[in-house]
Amino acid sequence: VFNEVFPVWTYSYLALLLPVFLATDFLRYKPVIILQGASLIITYLMLMYAQGLMATQFMEFFYGVSTATEIAYYSYIYSVVDSSQYQRGTSYCRSITLVGYTVGSVTGQVLVSLAQVPLFYLNAITLTSVTLAFVTSWFLPMPNKSLFFHQTHSGGCGCKTSDERFACCPETLPLLTVQVKEGQAVGGGGLLEVLRMLWLDLLQCYSSWPLLCWSVWWALSTCGYLQVINYAQALWEEVLPSQDSDIYNGYVEAISTLLGTGGGGGQKPGILPGAFVDCISVRIFCYI
Repeated sequence: VFNEVFPVWTYSYLALLLPVFLATDFLRYKPVIILQGASLIITYLMLMYAQGLMATQFMEFFYGVSTATEIAYYSYIYSVVDSSQYQRGTSYCRSITLVGYTVGSVTGQVLVSLAQVPLFYLNAITLTSVTLAFVTSWFLPMPNKSLFFHQTHSGGCGCKTSDERFACCPETLPLLTVQVKEGQAVGGGGLLEVLRMLWLDLLQCYSSWPLLCWSVWWALSTCGYLQVINYAQALWEEVLPSQDSDIYNGYVEAISTLLGTGGGGGQKPGILPGAFVDCISVRIFCYI
């Protein structure tokens, strides 16, 4: 499992990140959200019925597709709301996601511990949920703009440097873009032009020291969280086999995820509070 199954998800996720990012912008978010829902449906169907090593590896690949396409869900909100609402939209998306994880973990644990529901039916409940989300995604409004391929113009906020923009215009953080002249279309410049803009945008964004620190911490904490959440399950099974003892994975995941909701509604990214919460979460996950 550790050497032949889990790495398929890790490397497929990594390989798909940049292509999915560009496809998300080119297709204007909604088709990629639909793809994410379809990938999750395939993942849980295979989790319930697939047998054998190759089938399990394909399941991990589709799970990699679903996690790579998460970017469409989190960036979609910025294409349909006003820039003044970016901070609030970010808080809602993150908080709802974390609360959903918490409720799902507690519900699963209660069903297993109190109602003795087999794990197969928990997967069936999850499959039903992602199917509903997949159907709902077809009715989302199609955005008229995107960050690079379908951008018509981008106005500045009056700040001369990225640090000033970070301080006085926090609502622009989720969508820092290279400024272009009024009315200039950038969608027809082709892939090379988009990549050039992406590179310039990257340099502009990370000339801000607070944003750079926040991004580095976010990347490290996300990688650590994904490593723990994937390998902790197998570790728990090795130390305390579920056939011989009660399992409380759901409670552990619920507490860990619930701690993350504390920073979801903040108006400014806090590095030290976020670091503290993430460290506590990882310690809870690692506790046996």
